[in-house]
Amino acid sequence: MAKNFNFEACSLLLALFSLFLLAPPSPCHAHILKFCKFNAIYQLGDSISDTGNLIRESPQSPFARLPYGETIFNKATGRCSNGLLMIDYIALSAGVPLLDAYLNLNATHSHGHGVNFAVAGSTALPVNVLLEKRILAPVTNSSLSTQLDWMSTYFNETCPKLYKGYCHEKLKRSLFMVGEIGGNDYNYALFQGKTLEEVKAMVPDVVQAIKDAATIVIENGARRVIISGNFPIGCFPIYLTGFQTNDSTAYDELHCLKGLNIFSMYHNERLQQAIQELKLQYPNVAIVYGDYYNAFLWLLRHACLLRFDVKSAQKACCGVGGEYDFSLTRMCGAPNVPVCENPHERISWDGVHLTQKAYKIMASWLIRHIFTKLQCFHHWF
Repeated sequence: MAKNFNFEACSLLLALFSLFLLAPPSPCHAHILKFCKFNAIYQLGDSISDTGNLIRESPQSPFARLPYGETIFNKATGRCSNGLLMIDYIALSAGVPLLDAYLNLNATHSHGHGVNFAVAGSTALPVNVLLEKRILAPVTNSSLSTQLDWMSTYFNETCPKLYKGYCHEKLKRSLFMVGEIGGNDYNYALFQGKTLEEVKAMVPDVVQAIKDAATIVIENGARRVIISGNFPIGCFPIYLTGFQTNDSTAYDELHCLKGLNIFSMYHNERLQQAIQELKLQYPNVAIVYGDYYNAFLWLLRHACLLRFDVKSAQKACCGVGGEYDFSLTRMCGAPNVPVCENPHERISWDGVHLTQKAYKIMASWLIRHIFTKLQCFHHWF
């Protein structure tokens, strides 16, 4: 949080907040998505939504061991948090079982209620395309195109087993989540020495890859699609550490790096333009923008009222080193890296990903903002 944050003012606001019962969006009301009567959810994306694919590819990943998953599962599930993710809360809201990872061979794939194809560390652009730009994707080769191949394989394997017409009707009653993805394309580029201008030049290709993925999903029969944008990355410990500067003008009132957030806004603006183009092309499909950027900023601005520890609002809970308890050389899951005593008081879990509580609040914000746009009661559904 901004270094000049007034903690006495925070306490006063919190008292007023309680007095007038101006409660933050409650995850309890999030069951509103049940009105959409989704029978399945399908997810494409990266570590923001992976529920176990990467750890099947790379069992030695830090996400495959505690403290990841410690808060609710008491074991690592492959989720890059201490507990649940936004996709978990969206599933709970819709009354759908938590999504199994596609690569989890022991899973039942939620008995037909959806599949998670997201892979932590994945990119929107294929790894060979990034390599041509001299950018390495060190975590996984399972980019967005690979996930789409998995989705195609899954539908080809399951639909013939079902009676004629069932699959088409099922997909009409399903929710498809495309992203967040693309963030790693930029992360890898920036931390491998590319300038912000060089990375900005990548945006049209990244957005086109996401648009192409959404097109494939729609052509497969999807009628309700959420395409999510990028976070304000300048507010995250990984970037606040990696691009720390003594130039006070580089930071905004929330102590986020302005240049990086402007870049995220540029990506999101281009993505929203692509969504508008898709809406014109597919007028009978509800295509909704998932505004992760403003959902996170809402959370950060209201950190005090949401009962986060304002003094540590931009510090990692699981991490060590520097002003933000984060180091690229000793990240969460490495030996002797400490975990904060109260993760529910922190926004950032490991400097890159959020805590369960932060994801819960963001999911609630998103559900409130997307529900009417999903047009769940429209006649074409």
